[in-house]
This record gives sequence, structure tokens and C-alpha cells, in this order.
Amino acid sequence: MQDDADKNAVAAIRVSTTKQGTEGDSPEAQKEQIERFALTRGITIKKFFVFLESASKEQQPMQEAIDYCKNPKNGIELFIIKSIDRFTRGGSLSYDLLKNQLEANNVSLVDIYGVISSRQVNTLEHLGFEYKWSKYSPSKKSEILEAERSKDELRDIMSRMIGAEIRYTRLGFWMRQPPFGFVSEKVETNNGKRCILRPHPTEAQYITKIFDLRARGTMRDMEIVEEVNKLGYRGRVHYVRDKSDRSKVLKKRGGDPLTLKALDRIVTNPIYAGINAEKWTDGKPVQCAFKGLISIEQFNRANKGKKIITKDDQGDIVIVKREPEPRYAVIKGTRNPDFPYRKFVLCPECHRPLIGSASRGKSGKHYPAYHCDKRGHYFRVPKKELEDRVNEFINGIRVSPEQIIKVLNVIEAEWKKREQALKQELETLDSHIQGLRTEIDMTGSKIKLVSNETAIKYIEEDIVRIEQQIKELEATKMKKINRKPINWQRLKARVRYLAEHFDELLLQQIDPVKKAQFFAALFNNFPTFEDLASGTPGKSNFTGVNPIFSLAKLPTTHLVTSRGIEPRLPG
Repeated sequence: MQDDADKNAVAAIRVSTTKQGTEGDSPEAQKEQIERFALTRGITIKKFFVFLESASKEQQPMQEAIDYCKNPKNGIELFIIKSIDRFTRGGSLSYDLLKNQLEANNVSLVDIYGVISSRQVNTLEHLGFEYKWSKYSPSKKSEILEAERSKDELRDIMSRMIGAEIRYTRLGFWMRQPPFGFVSEKVETNNGKRCILRPHPTEAQYITKIFDLRARGTMRDMEIVEEVNKLGYRGRVHYVRDKSDRSKVLKKRGGDPLTLKALDRIVTNPIYAGINAEKWTDGKPVQCAFKGLISIEQFNRANKGKKIITKDDQGDIVIVKREPEPRYAVIKGTRNPDFPYRKFVLCPECHRPLIGSASRGKSGKHYPAYHCDKRGHYFRVPKKELEDRVNEFINGIRVSPEQIIKVLNVIEAEWKKREQALKQELETLDSHIQGLRTEIDMTGSKIKLVSNETAIKYIEEDIVRIEQQIKELEATKMKKINRKPINWQRLKARVRYLAEHFDELLLQQIDPVKKAQFFAALFNNFPTFEDLASGTPGKSNFTGVNPIFSLAKLPTTHLVTSRGIEPRLPG
């Protein structure tokens, strides 16, 4: 190797991951070994190339260093690496392609372990002839074997690592970057030290707020976006790195306010309910080994039935996505006050919604009725008969005292939850306002460092913009503070009264459309016309009533049950 003295060289250093290069000592160790190797042989290293990414990709990271050697102005004669597996892990094919480029430009590849030899043998040297095919390197076979071994080693490493990650993902652990609202944490489990997700100290509150507002159903999505942004929501910041040198940060992106698209991605992501469904689980939902930020019930309410987490007959978790209804099944236009129960009462024969119309007789008089036709049968019931039966059905119910207590307990829990949420919102607003004031101080201090009028103008505009944000946030804060507090005792009395006089309030509703909508709220599955008479002798009970209520068969038109609906006692 003394023949290499006084030659110019480049040295290439590679580590497989950015984390290994930024936190470990592998690049420094390689550089120290290569420098010692060059010093003992009198080689001059003109430039070091450091690559922080895998060498198994189709686009080899070493190509940049090879292109540098191709330039005759640089005068490079040697290309030094620590070992072949640091040069490439793409196998013998990638190794040949890279090395042939160097040899074509009279640059020798050298490793510090001595596997690669610069010695060339001519099989026709004893005859005084030399051909391209008669000249070869005795170390070529060893080099090819080492390149293939490096590729096999890569496959073994990746198979063990990715295989373990897939297995632990299916067991409910988390193997990826934590989504917004979570942080990763390693804990001791029955499967060793594994990674789970915990609520992020600042981000988690935005996720719970989004689901809470969406589940209430009182605000449009755009209003939810504006409300959460007022609390200081900003997305995570991500750094864009140079493809050839992962240690270089080119720019950063993210840190943006909430948008409608981001809101939809958050609301439809089941990980926030502690359910993981991804490629490594074959798309099947898996119960995570950690709690979500919200409950499954709240997730379902927030998604408004478009995506539901439930269990099948075997008890396995499934995610049901509701497909858009066909156009013919979508209720179009406004409700018709002449036929308010259309679409809310079903045909007893085909179990499809009844429609309403008024046919005209020979005398010219109109006869309003609910009917079902054009499906191979004909069912028709006069409008007055159906609505009288609905009134009888409503008149026969009242909510039991036990059910009233349950409703009051649920409302009280929700009231306390909202009061706590309001307190947390005020704290978040204070923190956001304080952060903006700090930003004003930092922005204002820049004016002292610049003299350009244009730069000063931009800084002043930033200060005005931030001050406007502070004014808006303070107005929002005062609005929340001055909000009239809810009188819980008065609310409880009102709820009790409404529950005890539910039937009367419904029957006395003046607007027929609203009355029909309140009637529909009694059911999980709409009743047929015959189901409305389920309390009469010989009729089977209807089980599609909302769980808050329930029905039971009686020998009279009054309804009774221990689960919620009871008859009004005579007198």
C-alpha cells in the first residue's frame, strides 16, 4: 500500500439512519479510522462525504461522491471507505455499478480492512499479451461475496425489526411516530419494554375539544375550526432534510392553524378512541394497549354515524363505514305539514316509509291518506286514522321515576364536565395571550437591530397583527367569563317536569312537523302502522323504541314496562 503515498483521495462515511448519525458516534468513529488509515500510508484526503441514510435504495447515496471523483479537475485517485457494507447494501449488482464508474475514471476503491485489493493479474502475461478479458482482480470474488453478505445482513436486520414491529402492533402497542395529541412512552409489559401512547401535555386538549364540539352537534365544522384556533391550536412542525445529507435541514413546515381537512382527518381517526386500524393490522381494528383520548361512544357521536366502532357477533371490534345513500333514498325538500309523519311510519307489508298524498274523488273532494304503492302491493290508510293512532301511542306513555333519575344523573355529569371544560378553556386562552405578548416583545426588540425602513415596516405590521389577535382573544375570554351561569336546580326541575309531562308536551305541540320529529326521536327503528297498535290484544310488541324508552304488551291500549315507559293510571 506504499504505492498509494502522496495520492489524493476522497473518503465516504455512511450510517443507516439519521438518528444514528445525529445522536450516535458512528460517523465520528468511521472518520477517525479512515484518517488513521490515510496517515499511515501518506494519502491526502481532499474531502469527506457523510451520508445519513440507507445504502440499500435504488438511488445509491454514494453516487454524489463518485460524481465528484469523475471530475478531472479534482484530481482524485483513491476512494476510501471503511468497509463494503458502508459503501452499499444493494448486493453485488449495485457494488459492480458503483465500482465500475470509479475504475472507468482511474479511481481505485480502497477499504481499511483490506478486502479490496488493487492488484491486477494478467493471465497471458507469460506470453507478453494482454486483453481486456485476460486481466482481472484476484479479490473480486471476495468483494462480491462481501457485497452479497451485506445485502443478506440488511434483509435479516430489516426482517427482524419490521417483523417484531408488526407483531407488537397487532398486540396493541405503537411502533410509529405518535399522532397529534399523543406522545410515545416506553413502559414495562408482559412482552418486555414496549412503546405506548400517552396524552400530549398541550395537544391533547385540542383533540378532546374537537370531539366534544362535534359530538354535541350544535356547531358547524367551520365554527368548530374557528373555536379551536382561538384556543391556540397549531399543527406540529416538521423539518425537511437534504436527501443526500440528512443532517442538513432545508426548511420546516407545519405549525398551521386547524383547517376543515385536518378536522376531518382527526375526527375519523380511530386511534383517538384507543383503536388502531392500519396496514400492519391488515386494516382490522385492534384494541390498543393504552387508552384513547376519548371514548368509543363519543367517537361514534362525533362521526354522526358515517364511521362507527362496534362489535360483531363474535365480540370482535369492527369499524363500520356508512356508504352514501342512493339519491332515491335521500329525503329531499322541506317537511310537508299536511303529512308530517311521512317517512317516519313504515308500511306493514314491505317495511318501507309511507308517503302521503290526497287523491281526488269523482265529486272533486280530496281524501288525504298515507300509502305505499309501486312495489307489487298497495297499502293505504286515511290520514286521520294514522295520526289518531300516533296520538294514542303517545298518550299511553310516561317516563318512569327511575328513568328520570338516570336522565338527571347524565345531565348533571355533562353539566359538570362542561364547567370543567370552560375552566380549562380560560386557562388555555390565558396561556395563548401570554405567548402572543411574549412574541410582541421579541418582535419589538428586532427593531433595534435593523435600520432598513422596509424591514421596520414589516416588523410593525407583525406587531399590529399580533395585538389584534390579543384583542380578539381577550374579547372571547371576557365573553366566556361573563356568560350567565346555569342554575342547576332550576335546570333539574325543568328536566323533571318535561320528563313527567312528556306525552302532554308532545301532543300539545302546535307545529305538526316538529311534533312528528319529536315522535321520531322515540325510536331507534321506525315503527310500521301495525306496530303502533302493539299494546292491543293479539298484537306483538314493537322493540324498536329508543333505549330511554321501551314497550310491553298489555290487554289494553295503555303501555307498561319496568324499563322506562309506563301507563298513565286511570283517574
